[in-house]
This record gives sequence, C-alpha cells and structure tokens, in this order.
Amino acid sequence: MISSVRRVTAVCALSAALTACGTARAPQPVRPAPPVAPSVAPPAAPEPPTLAPGPAGLTPVFSNGPRSHDRTVALTFDADMTADQGPRAAAGERFDNPGLIAALRTLKVPATVFMTGRWAEEYPDQARSIGRDPLFEVANHSYSHYAFTDGCYGLPTVTEARMRADVERAYAAFRRAGVPDPMPYFRFPGGCYDRRALKALVPAGVTAVQWDVVSGDAFATDADAVARQVLDGVRPGSVVVLHCTRSAAPVTERAVRAIVPELRRRGFRFVKVSELIGAAGGRR
Repeated sequence: MISSVRRVTAVCALSAALTACGTARAPQPVRPAPPVAPSVAPPAAPEPPTLAPGPAGLTPVFSNGPRSHDRTVALTFDADMTADQGPRAAAGERFDNPGLIAALRTLKVPATVFMTGRWAEEYPDQARSIGRDPLFEVANHSYSHYAFTDGCYGLPTVTEARMRADVERAYAAFRRAGVPDPMPYFRFPGGCYDRRALKALVPAGVTAVQWDVVSGDAFATDADAVARQVLDGVRPGSVVVLHCTRSAAPVTERAVRAIVPELRRRGFRFVKVSELIGAAGGRR
C-alpha cells in the first residue's frame, strides 16, 4: 500500500515538474539598441555677397545692380545721428522714424537700413527690432557720421588713422544693441569718399554702397516732390537713397507710401542691397 502511494506521489511530482517546464517562458532574444543618429551641426548661413576689391586692391564701390529685364530696385534708408547730437536727442529731437519702418512692414517692402553706431546707441530697441526682422538688413553708416573727406556738407571729419576704427566701432554698437547679423556694407556719411578713404577701409573688408537715385528727402517738406524725383529716376537695378530720421526727413514716410504702389504698378520688385550685389556677380 505504501509502495503504491509512493508511486502515485512520484508520478504526480513528475507530472507537476513537466507541467511547470511546459508553462515556463522561453528565453527572449536580446535585441540590439537602435543606432544613435550622429549629431550634425546645422549648415552655416551663407556669407553675404560682396564685391571683389577695386582697382589697386582698394575697397570696392557699388552704385547699382544689373540693368536687366528683372526689374528690381533697392530702397535704402540712412539712420543718421552724429556723435555730437546726444544733447539734441536729450532735448527731444527725434532722429528715428518708427512710422516709416511700420509703413515698410505694412507694405511688405524689403529694405536696407544704413545705421550709424550712435543711432543704434540712442535707439537700441529699434535697432534690434530692425536687425532681427527678415524684411530688413542693417548695414554700416559709420559710428560718428563724420565725413571721410574734407568739405562734405559741413560735416566734421574723421582722420585717416581713425577711419577703420570708426567703422568697427559702429559694428560693436550694433552687437551691443542686439543686431545679430549686420551686413559687410558701408555707406560713407554724405556719400563723400576719395582714394585715401577707400584705402583706409580695406582691412575692414566692406563693400562701399552708394546709389544712383537721390530721393531729395533730406530736409524736404513736399512728399509729392520727393516721390516724383524717385519715380523719375528709378531704372532696373537702381539703389535709392532715403533717410530714416524724423527731424531731418519729415516727409519720407508719406513719399514712400506713394512710391511703392507706383513702382509695383510699373512691374518693379523691391529687394535688399545684398540681392543686387549678388546679382552683380562681382561687377564693380
């Protein structure tokens, strides 16, 4: 009897063991970890187009784009403020023109603003707003707005030894104001330059930008006359010089509101100076 019980117990034990083995989970294969994508730096922004050095290696000068069937025009605005005008600004004179910038945004007009370093110091919020808006590009108009030649509209002059430093000081003012990517373009105060000035700015690596259409908005009081002068002068590839200072150019906003729709009606497309220089392909 005991032997029979033992046999039954053994069979039950064996059956339980076999059942346990049958229900045990098979070992799972080890899956390799997914490959980690290599860290790739974002592509660097392309360098702004510039012109090749001028004759004898001097700073190149750009006045207009190609006279092609692509009817482009660049409106440029000088944000002028000389180094010695701080007291006038403190007394309430306005060297800015936020209404003009707002009008350009409303009209969706790309533009290049040639800014003095002293202007960026006086209006850092506006300088930063313009510099961070993809509609615009900020270029250099010197720090002091002092002339780089003698006899330039009565402006004080910068010595030859200080010309490069004045340009670099403006770029430093832009950085402090929060302008992220000022362009390597320079406009001489008053548009006055000579061979000596072009030689002094070679180490700065800038392209000097002039114009082929004078708006006549400086100190003007008749917006219609300014608009007519621009409309009469614009050709494909033109660079128009205007101003972004309420005290010195009070009718510019009104003139622009007349100029823009008429040029568009004539088939012109507004671009920044950088696009015209790029289209020039190194032409001087």
